[in-house]
Amino acid sequence: MPVPIPRQRAIPPVESGQAQATPSVGGPSKARDAHHEDAAYSVDASNIVDAMDAMDSVNAVDSVNSVNSVNSVNSVLDEETAVEHGSPLNATPADGVHHGVSTTGMSTTSMSTTGVSARFGATGTGVTTDGTPPTGTPSAPAPAATPLTLLLIEEDPTAAPIVRDLHDSDGKPIRVRTARNLTEAERLLTHDVHCILLDLALPAPGKAGEPDDELAVLRHVLRLAPRHAVLALTASGDAERGAEAVRVGAQDYLFKDELDGRLLNRAIRYAVERKRSDTAERRLAEGKLRAQENARLERGLLPTPLLEGSPLRFAARYRPGRSRALLGGDFYDTVRTPDGTVHAMIGDVCGHGPDEAALGVELRIAWRALTLAGLCGDELLNTLQQVLEHERDDDEIFATLCTVDIAPDGRRAGLCLAGHPAPLIARPNRPARLLPYDNNGPALGLLPGARWPRMQVELGAEWSLMLYTDGLIEGRIGEGRERLGQDGMVEIIRRQLSEGLRGEALLRAAVNEVRELNGGELTDDVAVLLLDRMP
Repeated sequence: MPVPIPRQRAIPPVESGQAQATPSVGGPSKARDAHHEDAAYSVDASNIVDAMDAMDSVNAVDSVNSVNSVNSVNSVLDEETAVEHGSPLNATPADGVHHGVSTTGMSTTSMSTTGVSARFGATGTGVTTDGTPPTGTPSAPAPAATPLTLLLIEEDPTAAPIVRDLHDSDGKPIRVRTARNLTEAERLLTHDVHCILLDLALPAPGKAGEPDDELAVLRHVLRLAPRHAVLALTASGDAERGAEAVRVGAQDYLFKDELDGRLLNRAIRYAVERKRSDTAERRLAEGKLRAQENARLERGLLPTPLLEGSPLRFAARYRPGRSRALLGGDFYDTVRTPDGTVHAMIGDVCGHGPDEAALGVELRIAWRALTLAGLCGDELLNTLQQVLEHERDDDEIFATLCTVDIAPDGRRAGLCLAGHPAPLIARPNRPARLLPYDNNGPALGLLPGARWPRMQVELGAEWSLMLYTDGLIEGRIGEGRERLGQDGMVEIIRRQLSEGLRGEALLRAAVNEVRELNGGELTDDVAVLLLDRMP
């Protein structure tokens, strides 16, 4: 089947400003245990450097752990899930998704997923230390490859000690911008600002918090710049207020009257890296949650056969071709109508991406509704073609389909093929073979006004009927170009039936052998449905 390849969007370049060493405030900081964000404490100036070294080491370990966490999530998503009656089972990736039921009822599962995003919209002009107005719209801080930029929010910057040589870990000068109030800070807060140094003594913004809220100015800045690292400046000895600032959301706090350049350098670097680590962990958690919700959604879209009261036994195997997917373009379903007739269907939308998977679900649900409404054969397929033509995004999209309706006594069946491979039937003391497919009609969506004749098939008293998609027969044999084909598939089933395999075990063994002959995973979606009638 043709597989659409999505186009990749170019990533826009990140704008960066000119690096320039400029005066700013600086001085000794206090260290905070990186493992306990709610605890903050001050230390003597002689111990600060050692404490910051320890923070760098912890930060490095956190970065490795974040990468390992991402790899762990990808590994979990790579595992396929087995499903029985709509619930996960323990299964290896080779097992895929399966159902094994004799009688069951209908279940409906719905799920919604959400994404989280944040963006700034404030623009304006301000003054940088080199006298040039900043440009751009505030967003996420620039990557680490660009020089670090510090935004100092201090009512009287000249009253603080001046630090003339701030450098990042690569020795590049840290650019410094100064703002005397929050209004000016909002204008200076552009995309290339990495860290904000905020004086907690600034007047609280109007209506930003309660009158007795000593951290109202910090809360306002955190709302204004949720993606930026924030360092809080507090009066010397006011460790309690600094610790509360960290609990509210600042990366660290420093004593305003005990700053020096070396310590401020380290504090800025630590705050920026800690913010990046926190952001990565949050995105990892959000991505994992979305993946779990998507997995539950896809499981909910897999069919639950409606065979209550039928003597037939049902089994199915499902393996989507997409990596880390539970649902592909193949679809199947089985229902029993009130008159005792058992209807089975299997289909394949060309391609195996998410759009094809969605269209396959729509066709399956439409087939079930039409079948329960009493439609069958040509009338049903004609209506499904109208659904396909209405729902597809491209006029070249088509779907193959095989429908079977088994009489209440289980001895006869009606068969309709719309460009789909013929089912396989196995009876006792007879070799497995394909049902006749001389009257195979075109695939749905190819020919307007097409017709699909319904063939009558004698099944007998005891039989096994297997419906499948072409993903099972299009796998290669070894490293050559030869395909397995229908003859090869029939031979595999004959041999496994002679070994006594039946039901779910038969389907599992067949899919595994086809995959082994292919030399690895099959690239196309695979769906196999098996109905057994025992005396």
